[in-house]
Amino acid sequence: MKIFAQLFSGYRFIRFIFIIALTGWFLWGTAGFARDEKTATEEILDILKEQGQISDSRYRELMEKAEEEEVSGAKLIPYWDEGLGFASPDGRFEIEIGGRIMVDWATISADDQFEAEIEAAEGNPLEGDGVEFRRARLFVEGTVYDVVIFKAQYDFAGGDPEFKDVYMGLKKIPGIGHIKVGHFKEPYSIEEQTSSKYITFMERSLPVNAFSPGRNTGLMIYNSALDNRMSWAVGTFYNADDFGNNFNDFSDINLSARVTGAPLYANDGKQAVHLGLSYSHQFRDADEETELRYRVRPSAHITDARLANTGHIPADDADIVGLEAAAVFGPFSAQAEYITSRISSDAADDPVFSGYYVYGSYFLTGESRDYKPGSGAFSRITPKSDFHLTKGGTGAWELALRYAGVDLTDEDIEGGELSDITLGVNWHLNPNVRVMFNYVYADLEDRAEVSDDNANIFQTRFQIDF
Repeated sequence: MKIFAQLFSGYRFIRFIFIIALTGWFLWGTAGFARDEKTATEEILDILKEQGQISDSRYRELMEKAEEEEVSGAKLIPYWDEGLGFASPDGRFEIEIGGRIMVDWATISADDQFEAEIEAAEGNPLEGDGVEFRRARLFVEGTVYDVVIFKAQYDFAGGDPEFKDVYMGLKKIPGIGHIKVGHFKEPYSIEEQTSSKYITFMERSLPVNAFSPGRNTGLMIYNSALDNRMSWAVGTFYNADDFGNNFNDFSDINLSARVTGAPLYANDGKQAVHLGLSYSHQFRDADEETELRYRVRPSAHITDARLANTGHIPADDADIVGLEAAAVFGPFSAQAEYITSRISSDAADDPVFSGYYVYGSYFLTGESRDYKPGSGAFSRITPKSDFHLTKGGTGAWELALRYAGVDLTDEDIEGGELSDITLGVNWHLNPNVRVMFNYVYADLEDRAEVSDDNANIFQTRFQIDF
């Protein structure tokens, strides 16, 4: 049965690849190949010219106009802008096709007793070395008829094509802005809203991984203001599975919101200051056995062992508040967040958990992190000179250092206090390719039935996105 499951999973992957390829071939064919048949308008103009009812100059003028109208209404022109896209000349239709591949290599070492206690508590080993495809995604997204947006993105890294961003929506709604419905990220945290393609370290920080609601299925309205110096978003979401599904009696729903501002934005973002506030109220019902659980890996995804873990907590609701700040001054940038969760739980005596991180990065080659105030997040790094074996060019080199901590011990819950220090080196060969190296020192304290101890992690990522 396992073999059949793997074959079926592979069939779905091949089928998805085929659909993507067929879509690209169709769009390219629409844009790149001239048609053999004339339109009715062109045939009428030919008849009028043959009968002498219009002059040659008038014939050419009308024929050019007919061709322009045809192009604006039917053709999609291919282009490359750090990825493959197709757009109509009038801007009403645009399609982008792309994906990302991230291959991670890692080794984790720890004291033998600590390893044995973590494996006994988690059921998964902490120590070891290996490789994984952290992400292997394909997507199609675009705009149709000027106001309708959509995206379909699937991740094949786990074997099955799990949903990531799968949504549709409307933009340019007077008095509102934009609306989106489907499976996507809830509005929370600058590090969560920054794509994994552009985050500074291989993994997001401990508190973001522990508390951020991530992707769920729901409806969100959002917009920017003050000449794109401010952004806001609010939405309601079902706490969905990896395929965007949930069915309950209104006891597993999140209400999330985020507002950001850029009091400083100058020199095309090379000087910027970002401030933000995120909030999520998570409706649960202890009587209906809905639960909350906070747990986190030691800034390395390759292990399934969570060093800090509250276990399942019967809860009526939770309030998660996040404060965020970031600054860019040329090649130097800094970023920090503080997140706290207050849980309403009679069984656990209303525990409060929290965490924070702070980090700085510096480009040795002079680039700057690309801050987008309209979305309150960071985007792609473009090296001043792309790496090339024969033509010269070094790419962009970045050094980064982060301290992060999360406290999952309070009242009757002894989930542990985990902190880590991460040293990162990023080599951006060009806008689409980078190599990352992270060293992580992870330290755990105050977890039930686990000794206070630490682990050392060395990991590397090879990444391409388009």
